[in-house]
Amino acid sequence: MTTVTAYAPAAPTVLPPARWAVRTAKLAALTTVPSGLWRVALGIGLPVGFSGAMERQMTAHMPGWGTVYVIALSALAEALAFLSLGLVRPWGQRAPRWLPLIGGRRIRPLTAVLPAAVGALAVTLVTCAAGFGGWYGPNAMGSPEAPQGLAGLVMTLCYAPLLLWGPLLAVVTADYYRRSRAGSR
Repeated sequence: MTTVTAYAPAAPTVLPPARWAVRTAKLAALTTVPSGLWRVALGIGLPVGFSGAMERQMTAHMPGWGTVYVIALSALAEALAFLSLGLVRPWGQRAPRWLPLIGGRRIRPLTAVLPAAVGALAVTLVTCAAGFGGWYGPNAMGSPEAPQGLAGLVMTLCYAPLLLWGPLLAVVTADYYRRSRAGSR
């Protein structure tokens, strides 16, 4: 008796990732967690170090729409960072069957590489601009009403990992592109 399989997956179009690439993708996915937790703390009304008019401005709608906003922003950042794992996981090569319209279809490498490369560049530019003083001024984090001392240190430590997100994503994207080129030959 012969056994027939209903579904035989096609040969992979992307070579398997190296362990360093998997670790790098996981680290990229985790870089948004500390800042997300800090924003959620702000959103639920925990004191995070703002004072005066800046505190009133930051907490005017918290709890309320401000809370929804910071939680949604954190969830979006986490979801986008999670997509880094698609560059080292099978679901980054073939869409999971449960997805409507595209479920089970092969994902062309450039369909993953182009958004990942643009995302890596955009995240790098935005986080570097913010991290190295681009948003520093009398009404921003340079204000004496912004978190200072221990609160400022905590906020800085929570946001500092974001500086790694873009470069880590760029490295994983370049590796995915290299593997997809080698796998298609």
